[in-house]
Amino acid sequence: MKLTARLSLRQWLTLPYLALVLGVAILIGALSYRTGSQAVDTVAQHLLQETVARIGQAVDRHVFGSAAVLEAAFPNGMAAPPRLDKDLPALRTRFWIATSLHIDPNNYVYYGNQQGQFFGLWRFNQEDAELRVKLQAERPREISRFTGINGQPGSPVVEQKMFEPRQRPWYKAGEGSPSHTWTSIYIDFRNSELVATRARRVLDNNGQLQGVVATDLSLKRLNDFVRKLTISRNAVAFIIEPDGKLIASSRSPNVARQPDGSNARISAAESHDALQRAAYAQVQALIAAGTVSVGAVTQRFTGPEGGAVELAFDRVRDEAGLDWIIAVAVPRSDFMQGVTANVKRSALIGLLGALVAVVLGLSIVGWIGGDLKRLTEAAQAAGEGHLEAPLDIHRNDEIGVLANTFREMQHALRTDGMTGLANRDEMLRAISRRIEFEHRTGNPLPFAVLFVDLNNFKQINDHFGHDAGDRVLVEFATRLRNSLHATDRVARYAGDEFVILVQSTVLRQELERLRTHIEELMRAPLESIDLASLPGGTAGGAAVGLACYPEHGQSADELIAHCDHDMYQRKRASRLGRS
Repeated sequence: MKLTARLSLRQWLTLPYLALVLGVAILIGALSYRTGSQAVDTVAQHLLQETVARIGQAVDRHVFGSAAVLEAAFPNGMAAPPRLDKDLPALRTRFWIATSLHIDPNNYVYYGNQQGQFFGLWRFNQEDAELRVKLQAERPREISRFTGINGQPGSPVVEQKMFEPRQRPWYKAGEGSPSHTWTSIYIDFRNSELVATRARRVLDNNGQLQGVVATDLSLKRLNDFVRKLTISRNAVAFIIEPDGKLIASSRSPNVARQPDGSNARISAAESHDALQRAAYAQVQALIAAGTVSVGAVTQRFTGPEGGAVELAFDRVRDEAGLDWIIAVAVPRSDFMQGVTANVKRSALIGLLGALVAVVLGLSIVGWIGGDLKRLTEAAQAAGEGHLEAPLDIHRNDEIGVLANTFREMQHALRTDGMTGLANRDEMLRAISRRIEFEHRTGNPLPFAVLFVDLNNFKQINDHFGHDAGDRVLVEFATRLRNSLHATDRVARYAGDEFVILVQSTVLRQELERLRTHIEELMRAPLESIDLASLPGGTAGGAAVGLACYPEHGQSADELIAHCDHDMYQRKRASRLGRS
């Protein structure tokens, strides 16, 4: 009562108004934070899954060439000679070609047989290499350098230490496996980098084991890729083996110097980075609990400092026994920084607006809340796979930046970054949507899918370089885009492959004319490079496969598969015609 008696009329009118202003400001902040938090959660999951997928693609690009290297060195079905003495020239030619396929990272191919003989070819660069040869089991290896595929080897240097190929881990691994196999990852003593070896046994004319061919794979480029990933200020990304040994990490080394001067691999559980240790422990627990699915698994857990952490992980495996785990962990506060700052500004705007006029303040609240709601709805739609959902937000503040970033993310997830065409996933979704439309209408109208595969693109890359190859892809993409009807769609499917969705219902004869037109268009001389300088008169152009709905398939995958098969049949027929 004493307090109320002391308050003046002005204060009685002011204090409730200030309380109302503070309440409105707090309400605005709470609603904005909640709405923004929902939007951020959806976007965060997609970002983590996309980052894990990018790392998985980098792993695929890094290791897939090793199988081709072994195939080039010893083609499947080729019988190994009983001894290497008379087969050295052929071995040298094949091993030079094998190491030329992916000189970085597969620059070393070698072979050992049951007689204790050994032949290896190490490439220093495009021209310089060395031979490592052991023709007698009781003698050490001889090493000689040479230049060019037909270069004369220099004087051999005899190794001091006896090298017994049959006792090496790669030989024993290949000897005991019926197909390709990966050896354990080890540390290269020359540069302290991690190396993995892929091996395959080679049989003789009687189908019995004659020897083992292998190639080394340096993991340095993969580690560099993970280190350079830009996710957020406090995020961590890493690749590990199932036992926890680090292969690559964005925040810690994968090899540590020991007190005795040797190097040892680091486990994620022993990492100096607390977030990496916590993320690894969470991945272990999820795997132990059987949390395994197709694609990345996302999870939220409590981090080492008590804050929420968003986690995504996936498992990469292949038929040769490769088994790696990819994990990305980001503190949720990293995602919420922009939302928190925006909430504070929104609350301040609400406070100042209410001080000027309650109506103006409420309008600002509705404006901000409405945009955040639309952003949340768009993010939820993206989470359900509807990447084309429009986001009609045009602002210059942080919400506008977030909206623009979201639109850019939608565009990036639908578009091939090099050619500007739709990407593989977007094309598969477009075909599936067309099929769903046909099913809903109950009156299916035929449409067609074309699969375009460029001829001799690898030779273009090898001869002119990948930059020139990229320009060729862009030029072909432009030709395809400009040659189609406005309702048709074209996408870069993979590498040098494109897929076209012909929306209009046309006759088979018209489709054949369209296919012929595209093949003629792709044979036209290129502006970006001159194919005449390719060795052996290699020609450009492309082969085009064709599939019609519903005749050749009832799903996008079936139609693409039929197109792919038809394209290879057409390409094979073209080769037979030229021969």
